[in-house]
Amino acid sequence: MQYVPFGKSGFQISRLGFGCMRLPTAEQDGKQAIDVPRAVALIRAGIDGGISYVDTAYPYHGGQSEPVVGEALKNGYRERVKLATKLPCWAVKTRADMDRLLDEQLSKLQVPYVDFYLLHALNRDRWEQMKSMGALEFLDSAVKDGRIRYPSFSFHDGFDAFAEIITAYDWRMAQIQYNYLDIANQAGDRGIALAKERGVPLVVMEPLRGGALARPSADIQAIMDAYPEKRSPADWAFRFVGNEPQVATILSGMSDEAQLADNLRIFDGVKPGCLSDSDKALIAELREGYRRRMPIGCTGCEYCLPCPKGVAIPANFRAYNEFNMFDNLSNFPSRYQEFVNAQNDAGRCVRCGACERQCPQHLPIRDWLETVHKAGTAGK
Repeated sequence: MQYVPFGKSGFQISRLGFGCMRLPTAEQDGKQAIDVPRAVALIRAGIDGGISYVDTAYPYHGGQSEPVVGEALKNGYRERVKLATKLPCWAVKTRADMDRLLDEQLSKLQVPYVDFYLLHALNRDRWEQMKSMGALEFLDSAVKDGRIRYPSFSFHDGFDAFAEIITAYDWRMAQIQYNYLDIANQAGDRGIALAKERGVPLVVMEPLRGGALARPSADIQAIMDAYPEKRSPADWAFRFVGNEPQVATILSGMSDEAQLADNLRIFDGVKPGCLSDSDKALIAELREGYRRRMPIGCTGCEYCLPCPKGVAIPANFRAYNEFNMFDNLSNFPSRYQEFVNAQNDAGRCVRCGACERQCPQHLPIRDWLETVHKAGTAGK
C-alpha cells in the first residue's frame, strides 16, 4: 500500500480508501440487505491490508452502512483509520437539523467523533441553501466541541460552482468525481489545480466511472492489449487518478473479497507520478477511443437552449452518448424515463428548428432528438 501526506493535516493516508456504498449483500426476508458478518470481515480485511481511510454516508444502503461500519471499527479498528461520513444536506430544513443528524450519525457509528464530515453532494443550489441555513457556522461549532475534526464537502456540479465553494471556507478536504474520462467534467483538471492552489487535499470518487472503466468494450480493450505494459483496465484507471499528487485517497466500493484483493495488489504501485509519458499517451488514446463511441458531437455548450418545449437537449444527448460509449444502450430506456418524468425529454420536440439555428456545431438536432426518443422508448 502506498501512503501520502494528507495536505497540511500532519498525518499520512493510504492511497486506497474503502468506500462503504457497495458492501456485500444477501437476501433477507425477500429483500437485499447488507450481509453484516461478511461486510464487517471485508472492511477489517481491508484495514489489515493497509487501508487507513473508511468512507460512509447517511443514505448508503438505505441508512444501514453507518451502523455496519460502526461494528467493523470495533475491537481496535477505529484507531487505525480516518473515518468519513456526510451530512445529508437534502434532509436539512433548519440549523438544528444539522446537529441532530450529526448526533444521530455518531450514535449509529458508535463513535464520539468522525475525522472528516462532509456536506454531501453539493451543487450550486444546495450550496446556497446550506450557507443560508448556517452550515459553515455549524461546521465551526462541531469542530470546536470535538464531534468532527476536518470540515469537508463532496461535489457534483460544474467548475464554476466548485470554484465558488472551495474559496468560501477553510476546507480541510474536498471529495470530487474524477477519472480519465472526466478531466473536463465537474471539477475536472481545473478543479484539481485550484485545490492545489488553495492547499486542499482531494479524495476521489468514481475513479472507475461506476465500474464502467473496468469493463471496456472490445475495441477499447484492444488498445490496452496492444500496449507493451500489461495491466488490467481497473489498474490503468486507478493509476491515472493516483498519478496526480493533489489526490490523497482514491475511493473504491468493494463488495467482495476478490475486488479487495485485486485493489490491494494494484495500490502497491499507485503513487504520485506513477505514469510514464508513454503511459499517459496510452490513456489519452483510451479517452479518444471512448469519445469515438459517442455518436452525437454535442459539446454541451447549451447555445441550443432554451427549447420552446422544454427539452433538455444537451442532457438528453449526453445520456444517450454515455450509454453508447459503454455498450449499454439496452438500459437507456430506464435513464430516459427520468427525462420523461421531468418533462424535458426528447419526445417533446416539435421540430421547430430554433435549436439548430443556434448550434455552433451545426448538428441535425431534430433528427438526433428523434433517435434519442426512439432509443428511450424502445420496447414500449
